[in-house]
Amino acid sequence: MSNDDFLSMVGDDVVPKKTAARVALRKDPILFDKAPRRLAASALSESDLDPLSSSPVEMLNPLDELAFMRPGVQHGVYKNLRLGKYTTDARLDLHRMTVEQARISVYQFVQDCLAHDVRAAIITHGKGIGREQPALLKSCVAYWLPQMDEILAFHSAQKQHGGVGATYILIKKSAHKKRQTRLQNT
Repeated sequence: MSNDDFLSMVGDDVVPKKTAARVALRKDPILFDKAPRRLAASALSESDLDPLSSSPVEMLNPLDELAFMRPGVQHGVYKNLRLGKYTTDARLDLHRMTVEQARISVYQFVQDCLAHDVRAAIITHGKGIGREQPALLKSCVAYWLPQMDEILAFHSAQKQHGGVGATYILIKKSAHKKRQTRLQNT
């Protein structure tokens, strides 16, 4: 049916109904400054890639022992970590790195450990004795690790693995490893 056929059937006295506009439309477009939004979006994406805070950290003594355990970690598991009884499958050495380089390296190291199903690892940060700022990297590592949900616990290493200049870390199981364990136990 064409438009003319329809008009002939309805008649000439049909007129479209006039209605008031429900929304007032602007004729001139409002120009937005996109620069602040673009900067905010890029800042957000950078923080998503590396969520570790680079804010000032509380400085520790070079000989302080590091210790942290999330709620839910069994005391026996933490004790074995503290005593160095777990095989460390990965190692990160932060010596001669700047704080920014170390921050990026620590985050990437933990992500790599998670991707390769590494559960226990060691980070060597040194004590910083004799430096302008003693224990700078050690303090930063102690500040960064609790910020990462993937870290279940950490503790200063045993003497044979670097003592208070190194830290054992216990990492969550990856989703793949959890699925494997679930399938084995069913």
